[in-house]
Amino acid sequence: MTIRYIKYSLLLLVAGTFMSCSKKLDLSPIDNIDPSKAFRTVADLNGGLLGAYDGITNNTIYNVSLVTDECNLPSENNTGRGVATYRWQIHPSNTTITASFDENYIIIDRLNRALAAVNTVKVKAGEEQSRDQYHGELLALRAYCHLELLRSYAETYEPQAMGVAYMDSSYIGKPSRNSVAEVISFMERDLTAAKKLIPAGFKDNSRITLAAVSAIQARVSLYAKQWDKAIGFATEAINAVPLATVAQFPGIWKDEEEAEVIWKIKQVSGNDDLIGSRYNDVGGIVLYAPSFKLLNLFDKNNDIRYTSYVKFDDTRGAGKSLYSVIKYAGSKEANLADIKLFRTAEMYLIRAEALAEKDRVADGAKDLNTLRTARISGYQDQTFADKTTLINAIYDERFKELAFEGHRLFDLRRRNLNVARSNEDAANTNGALLMKPGDKGYAFPIPDLETKANKNMKQNPAYLK
Repeated sequence: MTIRYIKYSLLLLVAGTFMSCSKKLDLSPIDNIDPSKAFRTVADLNGGLLGAYDGITNNTIYNVSLVTDECNLPSENNTGRGVATYRWQIHPSNTTITASFDENYIIIDRLNRALAAVNTVKVKAGEEQSRDQYHGELLALRAYCHLELLRSYAETYEPQAMGVAYMDSSYIGKPSRNSVAEVISFMERDLTAAKKLIPAGFKDNSRITLAAVSAIQARVSLYAKQWDKAIGFATEAINAVPLATVAQFPGIWKDEEEAEVIWKIKQVSGNDDLIGSRYNDVGGIVLYAPSFKLLNLFDKNNDIRYTSYVKFDDTRGAGKSLYSVIKYAGSKEANLADIKLFRTAEMYLIRAEALAEKDRVADGAKDLNTLRTARISGYQDQTFADKTTLINAIYDERFKELAFEGHRLFDLRRRNLNVARSNEDAANTNGALLMKPGDKGYAFPIPDLETKANKNMKQNPAYLK
C-alpha cells in the first residue's frame, strides 16, 4: 500500500454506500472523507486517536533484530520466517523489511484526518482540556511515526540526505522525500506544539504523556546531534519517571511493574502478532536466539538484564538452541507482553552520550555508572580516560540495555559503523557476516509499490545498483 493510495482502503465502505444511492442525490466527492462528518465530537477525536495508537506494531523491532548482530538463526527454525531478511537478501519487494513503511504512513493518515477536525468538533462544557490533550497526543504521535520512518528509511542521518516524506495533511498527492534536516524540523514543530497541549496531570503511560513527549524530543535530538537539547529533554524525562531498581527491573518484562516505563503499547490476548512470537514459536521452537556477541557482553552472574532478557536451558536436546529471548515471553500467556517504546534507561544513555559529545566526560560517566549500578549487583563506578572511550562504553551499554527494543541498527548507522556478526554466530547466515554503510540493508529500501506508483519518491542508492 503506498502513501498515495492509503486513503482508498479507508473509503471502501463509504464508496459502497454511495453506489447504492440515487444518482439524483447531491453527494460529496467520494475521493475524500470530510473530517467534519467523521469527527463531530471530542469523543470522536479520542476514537480516531485510539485507532492510530492501535496501528503501532513490533515490525521495526523485528527488522532490527533480523538484520543486525543482535540475534542468530538456530537450525531448529525450520519455519522460514524472516530468514531471507536475516541473510540480507533485501530488496524493495521484500515485504518483511518494508512493513513498517506502510504501517507508519497509515497511522499518520489516521492522525491527519483527526487533526483536520480538531478545531471544528463540538466541544461541550468541561471538554476543553480533553480536546487539547487529544490534539497534543495526535501531534506527538505524528512526530513519533515520522521519526520511526526516518530511522529506517533515511538515506543517511546527515542533514541534507534524503529523509522521508513528512505528511502533515491527508491528500492524494505524489509526495517527494524531505531532507533529514526538514523532517527533524517538522518533528520539532509538532512536539513543541504538543507539549503546550497535554496536561501535566495526565499519567497514562499507554498513551503519550508530557514525559513521553520529552523522551521523543530527546531521541530526535540525539539523531540531530543537537547535544544541548538532548541533555535538556532527557533530563525532563528522567526527572518525571525515575529509573527502576534492581528489584523492580524483572517485573517490567512480565508486565508486573511500571517502573521507568515512559510509554508502552498494550498487547492483548488473542493478538496474532505478539512481539514475543517473533523470537519464540508457541510450539517451542526458538526462531531467533540472542547472539553470542551480545551474550558475551553481560556479567551473567550479577547483571539483572541477563536473566530478564535471556533463558539458558541445556536440556533442550541436540540441534536446539541453548539460549532464547525471554524479554517478551509473558507471564500470563505465552508471548503476551506490552511493547515498551520508551524507558528511562534510554534517557540516561542519551544524556550520557550527549554529555560526552560536549566533552563533559565525568558527567557522562556519572550517568553511565548510575545505570549500571541499577542493573549490576556489586558494580563499582568506572572512570573513562576520554570522550571516545566513554562513547564506546555507552554503545556497548546500549547494545545490552536496549537489546530487542529496535535500536541496534540505528545506533550503528548514527556513527557509520559496520554491522559485524561474530564467527560464533556465523551458522545459517549464508555468509551474511559484514554489512557496511551503503550496503543493501544498512538503510531499508523504499517499497517497490511506492516508487512505482510515485515517481517523486526516490529510492535509496544501494537499491539502484
